[in-house]
Amino acid sequence: MKTMLLSIAVVATAVIGFAGAGQAQGAKLFLDGDIVRGNQPAGETGEVCVLASQFKRGENVIFRLRVRDVTGQLLDDKGIKGAMVELADGQRLPMRYGGHPPSAPGDWFFSAAWIIPGSYPTGSLTYKVTVTDTQGATATWEPFKVPASQLTVIPGAVTYTRPQPVQQPPAAPR
Repeated sequence: MKTMLLSIAVVATAVIGFAGAGQAQGAKLFLDGDIVRGNQPAGETGEVCVLASQFKRGENVIFRLRVRDVTGQLLDDKGIKGAMVELADGQRLPMRYGGHPPSAPGDWFFSAAWIIPGSYPTGSLTYKVTVTDTQGATATWEPFKVPASQLTVIPGAVTYTRPQPVQQPPAAPR
């Protein structure tokens, strides 16, 4: 059977998640993931790892993905040849496998980051994720075609501030 329905496990709260079905060509892969806000490269930060579908220009969109085989076993970068996010404008974002958060991993999955350029047009931006297994079979997933499930660039520019060090009260005199 050249194509078979690819089931998608949904990791979502109310607004966003990789939630839909795709076609797999010879692959028996199951995908679950989401998109969240990420840190800025210069160290500025806001609320990170927060599920979202709406992002302002300058925000860091993080695409996260887990891949399982037919037995439910998680596949890492040894079991998957590659995973790629493709934005509707043609940009391709290779996903990397790693521990998250990097400083003290509590979970391991594939991820890709995209900082929305300051001049990027507003509106819905469709995207898809394609996973290739070690035998060359692929599975492609796309989110639901409803506005709340699509990545949407909204007007405005995000501003972050560097976290301020916590001030310790002065020591009491002796």
